[in-house]
Amino acid sequence: MPRKNAFYAQSGGVTAVINATACGVIETARQQRTHIGKVYAGRNGIIGALREELIDTSKESTAAIRNLLSTPAGAFGSCRHKLKSLEQNRAEYERLIAVFKAHNIGYFFYNGGGDSADTCLKVAQLSQTLGYPLQAIHIPKTIDNDLPLTDNCPGFGSVAKYVAISTREAAMDVASMCETSTKVFILEVMGRHAGWIAGAAGLAAEREGDAPHLILFPEIAFERKKFMARVQRAVKRHGYCVIVASEGAQYKDGTFLAESGLKDAFGHSQLGGLAPQLAQMIQTELGYKYHWAVADYLQRAARHIASQTDVDQAYALGKAAIEFALQGDNAIMPCIVRGKGKRYTWSIGKAPLDAVANREKMMPRNYITRDGFGITQAARDYFAPLIVGEAYPDYRKGLPQYVRLKNVALPKKLKKRFQL
Repeated sequence: MPRKNAFYAQSGGVTAVINATACGVIETARQQRTHIGKVYAGRNGIIGALREELIDTSKESTAAIRNLLSTPAGAFGSCRHKLKSLEQNRAEYERLIAVFKAHNIGYFFYNGGGDSADTCLKVAQLSQTLGYPLQAIHIPKTIDNDLPLTDNCPGFGSVAKYVAISTREAAMDVASMCETSTKVFILEVMGRHAGWIAGAAGLAAEREGDAPHLILFPEIAFERKKFMARVQRAVKRHGYCVIVASEGAQYKDGTFLAESGLKDAFGHSQLGGLAPQLAQMIQTELGYKYHWAVADYLQRAARHIASQTDVDQAYALGKAAIEFALQGDNAIMPCIVRGKGKRYTWSIGKAPLDAVANREKMMPRNYITRDGFGITQAARDYFAPLIVGEAYPDYRKGLPQYVRLKNVALPKKLKKRFQL
């Protein structure tokens, strides 16, 4: 029997280290040539499989694949496309099987977050329902850090590092200007339902009075009167106030402060614009001069200041995905297991996909201070190891050098084209 080929795809919002996972998958597969044929990457995620737009990674040099370790974004393109159930859209599933059969694909590796875990689980179930042998393994990735059954998610450590550094540097700027100018600075960060990223900004504070002075978490209901009182108190005590706000901050009834009324492809509310909204509240009620910033794509694209721990874990999970597949595993997700003891250690474990898909892990209440505006020592102990180590890319003429793959397309074998 000919060796089965592997399909790898990136899904959802990309990160500074998702390509490190791709590197782990491809390099490990190349070392297992007696068991795995080629690795084909989906152009723009699962859409690449549906359209039969496959990239032949064997056309890339060893050096190019190695350089994925230090390159941000998604080297093969990503997408937000949620597979419906087999009953709702059988055509999509039959198309996947047709493409996999045509290209002798027996391994399916999907690199993404909770919705991607759902897609991967459906593909695993599909192979059983339609009688096509396929091993489907989900590889975790999300800056939101909200996947269950893994200590943390690749992509989060680097975002945490970026946000903590940005908060500290911006706070120093505001502190130097606050006597006659800006009193309030607000940094809006990502995090729809879970406040992990906002919480990580708390690492910027080392001593009493250090910024951030207030953190807004989705897990803590926003109370305008209480918030304003705390802003005023911070300005009176320190001369200025630095706020880090999760885009998912919400009122007691669950309404997002930054609700836009739009939905993404996964059905999630489109958020954004919280920082200027908070700034306007403060200016109207307290009269303070303010500045605000939205980290947005900058926080997840910042490979120039990635966490070495994050890079190492992202690569290790890609490597483990291949190894687990060769052991016969199916419908699982390799995950990060934190070791016990004061010295930080980690290892790779595995979790069943049906316990991961469509579930979110929120910030534990004991990670948030009693007043709801800061992080506890337990949170610091959790966050601190994840941002350790610098993994700088190579620089030339003052700018980081990132690899651009050739992304050679595999010739199509199916006559029928597929319309999404």
